[in-house]
Amino acid sequence: MNSARSAAHLPLDGYEVWFLTGSQHLYGPETLAQVAEQSRRIAETLNASPDVPVRLVWKPVLTDSDAIRRTALEANAADHVIGVTAWMHTFSPAKMWIQGLDALRKPLLHLHTQANIELPWSEIDFDFMNLNQAAHGDREFGYIQTRLGVPRKTVVGHVSTPEVARQIGTWQRAAAGWAAVRTLRLTRFGDNMRNVAVTEGDKTEAELRLGVSVNTWSVNELAEAVHSASEADVDALVAEYQDVYDVVPELRKDGDRHESLRYGARIELGLRSFLEGNGSAAFTTSFEDLGELRQLPGLAVQRLMADGYGFGAEGDWKTAILVRAAKVMGAGLPGGASLMEDYTYHLVPGQEKILGAHMLEVCPSLTTAKPRLEIHPLGIGGKEDPVRLVFDADPGPGVVVALSDMRDRFRLVANAVDVVDLDEPLPNLPVARALWKPQPDFATSAAAWLTAGAAHHTVLSTAVGPEAFEDFAEMAQTELLLIDASTTLSQFRKEIRWNQAYYRLAGGL
Repeated sequence: MNSARSAAHLPLDGYEVWFLTGSQHLYGPETLAQVAEQSRRIAETLNASPDVPVRLVWKPVLTDSDAIRRTALEANAADHVIGVTAWMHTFSPAKMWIQGLDALRKPLLHLHTQANIELPWSEIDFDFMNLNQAAHGDREFGYIQTRLGVPRKTVVGHVSTPEVARQIGTWQRAAAGWAAVRTLRLTRFGDNMRNVAVTEGDKTEAELRLGVSVNTWSVNELAEAVHSASEADVDALVAEYQDVYDVVPELRKDGDRHESLRYGARIELGLRSFLEGNGSAAFTTSFEDLGELRQLPGLAVQRLMADGYGFGAEGDWKTAILVRAAKVMGAGLPGGASLMEDYTYHLVPGQEKILGAHMLEVCPSLTTAKPRLEIHPLGIGGKEDPVRLVFDADPGPGVVVALSDMRDRFRLVANAVDVVDLDEPLPNLPVARALWKPQPDFATSAAAWLTAGAAHHTVLSTAVGPEAFEDFAEMAQTELLLIDASTTLSQFRKEIRWNQAYYRLAGGL
């Protein structure tokens, strides 16, 4: 497949997280030198972990308010810095951190750790106690964060512990997704599907709260780019299709539907060039507004998603944001992310499952198998038969997430799921699909989803799970309702009511 290009690249290796260590001058230069040495080792240990995808950049030990404030402002101004990790090695009086924390606009992870694993019982003296004070230094730091209302993630444990590195890595991925959304340009081709409620939303509020810029272009501007693709470029892309996919005979060079495949290639070339020229890493289309396009984009959308672009069908720009965030968060991990829609149910008692699909646009990152490139009629849209990739999603853990506009705020709803193999083949369903068991069970999951007013369009991620979206929601200061193995309807309803009050108070009356 083509590697990710332009605005949709997945640049985890180009990002940094700054590692900040708190102390004070009270203990003298010798102790501060030991603090610096040990905090460097902490950062180096984490950088050596395969679970930590973004490089931690160690910064000099912070011992006064001015240095802390300046460091926060420098982090804010550096686009490649996606967050800061802070650790209070010794006791760092928290009033020194007020201005810096108040100024900080990047995600914050509070690491509660210490240099040593075991206590050297027979050697402990008060010099050791003065040096290794994170046990109460971090409590002082936790207090001021909470008093100031600073959103953050707290990770507890020694950095040599795999679980600590895993949690930090998950937070870093969420921070990368948040950074991508904060700078996201999203192109809509046409409007959302007529008379549909959940795909509506406040685009101005989305730019204020999430940072994403959502704007619309005529689908015929896209059609101009599609129809201007050169024959040589079409030839090269069709040859790539035939190398990468299992292309049905009628679409091959001598097949009677080969021209349809060439037109699918034109759509990809035109769509890719339009988005690159517009600096967009996410987009939407609508089958009700295809203008001069001869096919509903199917194959092109699937391949662009595989390259890292966010996508929402039927003008659903909120889902396109989620797909883009999930692509960035899952970069380099097994599994993938895609637009998804809960389509129909298997309701045999004790075996309930959800069959998810869409008209055409499911991302092949969800499978390790070789997709089949096919052509079939599409009963809506009134255009020529579109080409598309057909496959089954790989089994494994996943999460489906929806973003809804609740008038006074945006709401994320996430459901932990287990993607499973199909019970039987689906020879007459000519679209890509995924079958999953929702947690904790079908009835609780569906009732909670409906009670939350969650959307029917989602992102299905099999690369990152619920924890990454919980971290993302904390950074975005956006409501998240999680449906997982521990969910009960009674508690879930209470959480919705509590959230209603909390977010209205937090947003101001």
